[in-house]
Amino acid sequence: MDRASKAITLSMESLRALANWAADCAERSLEVYEAHPHGDARPRAAIAGSRAFAGGEKRSNRLRTLAWAAYAAAREIGDPASAAAAHAASMAAAIAYTHPLADVHQTKHIVGPAGYAALALELVDNGDSSAADDAVRWAIEHASPEVGAVLRQMPERTAGKSRLDAIFYALDVGIRSRTILNATE
Repeated sequence: MDRASKAITLSMESLRALANWAADCAERSLEVYEAHPHGDARPRAAIAGSRAFAGGEKRSNRLRTLAWAAYAAAREIGDPASAAAAHAASMAAAIAYTHPLADVHQTKHIVGPAGYAALALELVDNGDSSAADDAVRWAIEHASPEVGAVLRQMPERTAGKSRLDAIFYALDVGIRSRTILNATE
């Protein structure tokens, strides 16, 4: 464990809330991946696995296998937009395995499905950042209080240097801010 990491409270209910939101976010970019005539259903299966876990199914090796399969699909596709969409699906399935450690790597696991989905939508729209901005806004608006509560236990992300880092940062800041605003209303 990293010296800066500390244990956080992460219940099965919180993981299920994260998985539900992650599946919703990843599904928004799934058509980007499925637009290729390859018939590869691994990202769709990963999202379905995330939804099943969110709905009460046990966290099992099957879910981990679905996450790795979608990750492999991302590496094999050869198209950046489609790869980002498959990464979103992979991270949606893997979110059930978020560690109860407060470190920035776990923050990436939380915002990853929404971030990769936003990047996929931007890339398929010829790099138009407004597509990702719209997806980020949607993800922030649809993040449940449980998502915000888990994220607030984690270290904040920095803006970073890449476009993906900037998207992750916008999601992190937006979800934290929205959660704080909702708590004071």
